[in-house]
Amino acid sequence: MIRYGTAVFLSAFLLFLVQPLISRFILPWFGGSSAVWTTCMLFFQVFLLAGYAYAHLSIRSLSPRWQALVHAGLLAVAALTLPVIPAESLKPQGGENPTLRVLALLALSVGLPYFALSATGPLLQAWFARARPGRSPYVLYALSNVGSLLALLGYPFLFEPWLGRIHQAYAWSGGFVLFALLCAVVGLGRRHDGFRSDAGPAQGPAPPLVTRGLWVALPMCASVMLLAVTNQLCQDVASVPFLWVLPLSLYLVTFIVTFAGPRWYPRYWAILAMFGAIIAVVVAHNTGAGLSVKYQLLAYGGGLLSCCYVCHGELYRLRPEPSRLTGYYLAISVGGALGGIFVGLVAPLVFRVYLEMYAGMAACVLLAMFCVARDSFGHLLAGNRLQVSLACAVAVLAAALLLMDHQRSATQRAVASERNFYGVLRVDEFYEGTV
Repeated sequence: MIRYGTAVFLSAFLLFLVQPLISRFILPWFGGSSAVWTTCMLFFQVFLLAGYAYAHLSIRSLSPRWQALVHAGLLAVAALTLPVIPAESLKPQGGENPTLRVLALLALSVGLPYFALSATGPLLQAWFARARPGRSPYVLYALSNVGSLLALLGYPFLFEPWLGRIHQAYAWSGGFVLFALLCAVVGLGRRHDGFRSDAGPAQGPAPPLVTRGLWVALPMCASVMLLAVTNQLCQDVASVPFLWVLPLSLYLVTFIVTFAGPRWYPRYWAILAMFGAIIAVVVAHNTGAGLSVKYQLLAYGGGLLSCCYVCHGELYRLRPEPSRLTGYYLAISVGGALGGIFVGLVAPLVFRVYLEMYAGMAACVLLAMFCVARDSFGHLLAGNRLQVSLACAVAVLAAALLLMDHQRSATQRAVASERNFYGVLRVDEFYEGTV
């Protein structure tokens, strides 16, 4: 357990430490806009998905021996790309698409090490589940999120004040090599863990299609809320270095708490708290600068925390048996990537103003109500699927109409409005007195 826990913790620590590190390099190149960080998050979520897909295919297609050998080769190749320092030739020239440029720069600078680290967590948890069939591997997932949180909070206070960018990159690269050696120790030690190469944990029946859909939809909503609240804080509340650490930390805390065990998610109290927090967010958003920065941070942070807590709590309730662990994590990463794509790529093309946060809150409410109804009235759902589908469609349509009305009211005074990679530019016309 100690070997697996240490390796999982270190992989998550390095995975989230490299995010602010590499952003420290490229933010000055593309400007300090929150859209740069949102695009970085999109990259990290997509490569996390790729790593989880590799781990899932490896567990399903390869023998335990070949799983270890292939992953050792991947770590060795990734180590050859170190250190994680972007080349000066990758700097933008001014005429290219910023989104594509940021994604290409990240892929060339940290792509392979990040991919290898992403794959290690679910792979080691699957190995642990097979070696210790009587113990839950989901504790390791909570431990990995603790490592992620410590990396995020430690960077602005322990690394950034004392080390320059180049020294940070070399220190991280040394940590990656240490991690690769630790993975080799875990792989070699599996022969002493009662690990059988000819059989894994018995698989029960496949989860229903609705359950697998929720594995994707719930983390997608949480991801949308994370990125939308980050944009809101950095665009309209305060432009403070490393402010984006706050929403990401709250996001990780909800993973840590909910995946620590079923007793940490009191469903109905959590959903009631989410309703109250959403009301506070709406009030804060409509009041705007009339509220102090402190109260705006509390409102938006509370809304993000409560929505993610409900989404991740429901996600934990739907967890499968350990034999389907990698497929479950793959679905979670698909949802996270879809949320990043929606906020980073789709929303700027569809919405003239920032509506992602309202869309995320509406989706969280609809999903929470669906999960509760599904558990409470499962026998009714089975016999009335058409009615339930129509009710859900009406609810989604109502939410969409509310969003459209909010966008219309937000732009009705605008003489001109345009949204691009860096934000929203709007010219409003006001009339004073009477004619």
